[in-house]
Amino acid sequence: MDSLFGTAAAAQKSGSSAANNGAAGRKNAKNGSKKCKNRSARYPKASNNPPYLPPEAEEGNIEYKLKLVDPTQYRFEHLATQMKWRLQEGRGEAVYQIGVEDNGLLVGLTEEDMKASLKTLRRMAERVGADITVLREREVDYDSDEPHRIAEVLIRKVPDDQQFLDLRVAVLGNVDSGKSTLLGVLTQGELDNGRGRARLNLFRHLHEIQTGRTSSISIEILGFDSKGEVVNYSESRTAEEICESASKMITFIDLAGHHKYLKTTIFGLTSYCPDFAMLVVSANTGIAGTTREHLGLAMALKVPIFIVVSKVDLCAKGTVERTVRQLERILKQPGCNKVPMLVSSTDDAVTAAQKFAQSPSITPIFTLSSVSGESLDLLKVFFNILPPLSNSKEQEELMQQLTEFQVDEIYTVPDVGTVVGGTLYSGICREGEQLVVGPTDDGEFRELTVCSIQRNRSGCRVLRAGQAATLALGDFDRSLLRKGMVMVSPEMNPTICWRFEAEIVLLFHAKTFHKGFQVTVHVGNVRQTATVEALQGKSSVIKGDQTCHVPRTRPGQDFYIA
Repeated sequence: MDSLFGTAAAAQKSGSSAANNGAAGRKNAKNGSKKCKNRSARYPKASNNPPYLPPEAEEGNIEYKLKLVDPTQYRFEHLATQMKWRLQEGRGEAVYQIGVEDNGLLVGLTEEDMKASLKTLRRMAERVGADITVLREREVDYDSDEPHRIAEVLIRKVPDDQQFLDLRVAVLGNVDSGKSTLLGVLTQGELDNGRGRARLNLFRHLHEIQTGRTSSISIEILGFDSKGEVVNYSESRTAEEICESASKMITFIDLAGHHKYLKTTIFGLTSYCPDFAMLVVSANTGIAGTTREHLGLAMALKVPIFIVVSKVDLCAKGTVERTVRQLERILKQPGCNKVPMLVSSTDDAVTAAQKFAQSPSITPIFTLSSVSGESLDLLKVFFNILPPLSNSKEQEELMQQLTEFQVDEIYTVPDVGTVVGGTLYSGICREGEQLVVGPTDDGEFRELTVCSIQRNRSGCRVLRAGQAATLALGDFDRSLLRKGMVMVSPEMNPTICWRFEAEIVLLFHAKTFHKGFQVTVHVGNVRQTATVEALQGKSSVIKGDQTCHVPRTRPGQDFYIA
């Protein structure tokens, strides 16, 4: 497996640190690729000259530093300011490549210079309120008698005021593939006993415990502190303590695997806006049941997906390899066009996390066991390194828009009143803010006040775009609320509609799609039956066809348009 410090050709294919940094980054990467080709032609493979990384991008959270030995006070302040900016670009995380020139040349440092550079880097991190973790080091071949090394270092900001980096991961897979058990092992810190003990804490209903099958959506959290250590329930922590200790939070959305709960699974994928999807496949059964459907759903919704092959302790090595080959064949098919990447070492896990966020076609594959704990650490390393898909600029633009909160769950809490749970799609929501909620059955929006906010079961004063939370509404009448409503700023002047146009592609259906056809529409957190009122240019649609249609919602169930 080629690492970030691999051959020149691998470095070019892997995508640069600029790949996720907009047009400027893509331009730099393109130029860098041309430079690499010229240099490769100049230096034959037998040469001792080191390979190249793509040139450093001005934007993004990746910084190249050749040497940080005894900087002057003025230079140190400049370096600290630069680190602060890189952390802001990565929403609290940055990666420093030590021993690398700005043009991507891997020069390396002597052991003495490397120690001094890491010491300076640690001082810089302390100045901006962050910690450093050395991800990996490697010697480079260079024209020198003394060995030279390069290092890749993760800088992570210590959280303040609960503003930790939060990534949402939807967990997909066929029934009995080990999804809930894997989440129980990750979040509880104890291995399973082989009979599903680890999953009991995740179930919400009695019938789930009795059958061992998830039927509802449950949310679990796994934290990492500023030094990359796992923060979970293993030390009898509460959710509040995990949030206080963690610099990075992985929020798992455990979805149902059985076919009869497919609508609930689709609701989880469309409503909770996951950043990534984790498809769990049992090693002994392979691709069975709803596995293909879940893979297709994630791809249709353009959610980056990685795969975990579980239960490797139950079968022989040949069976595991056969399941992996089966997955690789499906991923390489024309409909998927994915590049499978088997993770078998810590170095692979770091490389997979970086490439996965940069290129949507890369699909990491893990093989592990929730009973023996085999390769479980590799998955934790992957989650620890995995960067967010959106950069700070995109996040800032979302926060500057008007407030829009989508209602997913409704509760009544004693001594608190009505509480709604959901995701803030845009803007900023604060305690005491005046919003309007709707549409109601008569098509109106009603005023309300946000009394308090909680994120991950702990109090929070400010909610920012992209974050999920619960909002207490006091004595607001619960009967006026339902799933699929939105709470928006009054300045938005929201309206409703009964009809809308949609472009569809009929992937597979036993019947023809025609006028009068009844469908179930999933739009964000709205799940609604509709009737096809007209087809543009065609009388019907068959498998593989693409056209536009105008569905009409049923009376009293209005779609919202801002």
